[in-house]
Amino acid sequence: MSARVTIHPTAQVDPGARLGDGTTVGPFSVIGADVVMGEGCQVGPQAVVEGPTTIGARCRIFPFACVGMEPQDLKYRGERTTLEIGDDNIFREGVTVHRGTVGGGGVTRLGSGNLLMAQTHVAHDCRVGSGVIFANAATLAGHVTVEDGATIGAFSGVHQFCRVGEHGYIGGYSVITQDALPFALTVGNRARSYGINVIGLERKKFPDATIQALKQAYRVLFRSKLGLQAGIERLEKDFPGQPEVGRLIGFIRSSQRGVIR
Repeated sequence: MSARVTIHPTAQVDPGARLGDGTTVGPFSVIGADVVMGEGCQVGPQAVVEGPTTIGARCRIFPFACVGMEPQDLKYRGERTTLEIGDDNIFREGVTVHRGTVGGGGVTRLGSGNLLMAQTHVAHDCRVGSGVIFANAATLAGHVTVEDGATIGAFSGVHQFCRVGEHGYIGGYSVITQDALPFALTVGNRARSYGINVIGLERKKFPDATIQALKQAYRVLFRSKLGLQAGIERLEKDFPGQPEVGRLIGFIRSSQRGVIR
């Protein structure tokens, strides 16, 4: 381990862990074997990181977070499964992120630049993109996919095998049992879709032409007299070169559980 790693005397770091330069480990924290951290990570007091887990650079793990624990799956029998985390992620107090299961591909994966607020849970075999925000106590069941730039509101739950599309916004206290559309606002128990998340897209500096195209596409798909398939065909004809509309169509076409309307 590098001499440029700072470990508090009360912390327990397994000799098999590899910590990058500039990493700090706070009081009473535990770093297990088969943990690899990049440069400049910060592990706060009384946090736990178990392996096999790989964490990128400049990640921050706050007190009482548990990262890389065994999956909460009764079929798990101690097989070697992993957790893979990118750079610049923030895991706030009490966050739990679990490793994968053999049946789900053996890996849970998070991208970079994500914010997981207090008490967030990411279950086994989830795939989380980059730039995702989880508000307090947002919960993913196993095998969930969350695409880049999405937001999961406070105390919301996402059912196993569901997807949340890119830059989608899930309102607080929502229950997601089907795929939540990209670029859209989805809220409620059980959730409904309330159109394109215009304010969120404007804050992210999406061009006005893109937002208007998405609004028109949403109207054709869900508020016109056309059926869903006819609406998709109409959009493919009317917006052949619009990438966000194309990704909206692709998301709907690839859905296994159906999309929230």
